[in-house]
Amino acid sequence: MIKDFVPKAKKLGTLYCSAEPNSKYQTDEVAKYAKKDGLKVTKYTFSDTNDVNSVTQQAASASDVIHIPTDNTAASCAKTINNVALKAKVPIITGEEGIMSKCGVATLSIDYYGLGKQTGKMAVQILTGKKKIAQMPVQYYKNPVKEYNPTICKKLGIKVPAGYKAYKN
Repeated sequence: MIKDFVPKAKKLGTLYCSAEPNSKYQTDEVAKYAKKDGLKVTKYTFSDTNDVNSVTQQAASASDVIHIPTDNTAASCAKTINNVALKAKVPIITGEEGIMSKCGVATLSIDYYGLGKQTGKMAVQILTGKKKIAQMPVQYYKNPVKEYNPTICKKLGIKVPAGYKAYKN
């Protein structure tokens, strides 16, 4: 998605809360692929909401594009992040729709309704005794949604590639 929306990007800044292990894991995974694609990756972490503005400024000043994983702290500060990144004209690719709706240009997001249905089917198997939770494989939602934020794309002058659905709030 980074190459789709910012094809000339050379420097990727990843922005996340260091207190959220899930965000670190996602960032590490994204960094592996980004490096394979020739991007120089720099991680920018904040420890709480007090650091978000200054860390986002650092990331925006040194990056061609920013990635934010699914991160609760970033989600709660998405408008602050947007104020900095939009002013610096740095696009953000996010890990989920909620953050993308406030500060991102695009996301490969899960469909929460579809994920809920899948989780419900798993719960039924456990509750009816057909499966034991320890023996069930981890399951993933198979139909992620490629979305873009028309408002932010327009403000940044980003041409949206084919195959992306416009986010509607």
